[in-house]
Amino acid sequence: MTTDTPARLLQLLSLLQTPREWPGGELSERLGVSRRTVRRDIDRLRELGYPVQATKGADGGYRLVAGKAMPPLVLDDEEAVAIAVGLRAGAGHAVEGVDEASVRALAKLEQVLPSRLRHRVSTLQAATTPLTSGDGASIAPETLTVIAASVTGRERLRFAYRSGDDTPSRRLAEPYRLVSTGRRWYLVAYDLDRDDWRTFRVDRIAEPFATSVRFTPRELPTGNAAEYLRQSMYGRQETYDFEVAFAAPAAFVAARLPKWFGAPEPIDERNCLLRSSAGDSVEWLAVRLAMVDCEFAVRRPAELVECVRELGGRLTRAAGGSRVGSEGGAGDGPEGGSRDASGDGPEGGSRDASEGGAGDGRREGRGVRAG
Repeated sequence: MTTDTPARLLQLLSLLQTPREWPGGELSERLGVSRRTVRRDIDRLRELGYPVQATKGADGGYRLVAGKAMPPLVLDDEEAVAIAVGLRAGAGHAVEGVDEASVRALAKLEQVLPSRLRHRVSTLQAATTPLTSGDGASIAPETLTVIAASVTGRERLRFAYRSGDDTPSRRLAEPYRLVSTGRRWYLVAYDLDRDDWRTFRVDRIAEPFATSVRFTPRELPTGNAAEYLRQSMYGRQETYDFEVAFAAPAAFVAARLPKWFGAPEPIDERNCLLRSSAGDSVEWLAVRLAMVDCEFAVRRPAELVECVRELGGRLTRAAGGSRVGSEGGAGDGPEGGSRDASGDGPEGGSRDASEGGAGDGRREGRGVRAG
């Protein structure tokens, strides 16, 4: 029998948060108290904001239903570990859809986890190798949670930073927001040493330390961290415009490309056109376009057209079983030279998507037309 009322209420709440209806008699047995005490405890939970619904009958039941606000959630050990591991796995890789709110939730959860559960989470994480589809670098979840806690608590943050050319430095900053691009995490912060706003790639941050020194957030020039990051990224790196036609519906293509490319424009029900810009290498973009899993035709720029043509030829030779490193190379000579994968020539020129599409839709032998 649980005589301590707060402990009994927590136990009752834990039972009610299981998605089922609990007969009053079963709750009475579980808690070791009378049904009258169960009814009083139910009333106390309602006063605390928990929407407990009662049903009539010979053995009336109780269940927790959705309310206007989310009351505190009670988790058992296994549930807490499962949620922490799941959040860590998602936060360690900038998986699209796992944004700053998820990292804040992980920071809150790990802050209150007992040491025994924190050890279980760390042990399970260390023994697990995730298979992820993200293109960005992996990040230690501890790094994200320390930064997220500093953002929420408005605490100045010290950390080591490695720039793009591997120059090391120590930074003292007022963290403003964490921003996920789907490939990478970035920290938007006010750099106190440089007296200006800066963006930092989180995978280049090491040894983050919350100083416990509070600050009043400054006004961000753009008013929005994501917009500031976008302007910062495109302002300091060379970008180029590209145009690609796809032999697939716009929704199909949009679901298989990064969101920051923007939405493809439908040409008709079976074809679409993507006009966007990128700061990544044309080699990366060529591979990323090929992963859409449909035929496509690159219209511009010329550098991307040539890169796709070379990639197509290389893949064609690989599919043909070329003997790399053997005498004669990978198909040297008049008999072994590969034909251009783009199919250029009198009979092989690609059709523009506006004249019937970038191909005949998704089919066997998906083609890559460069230009």
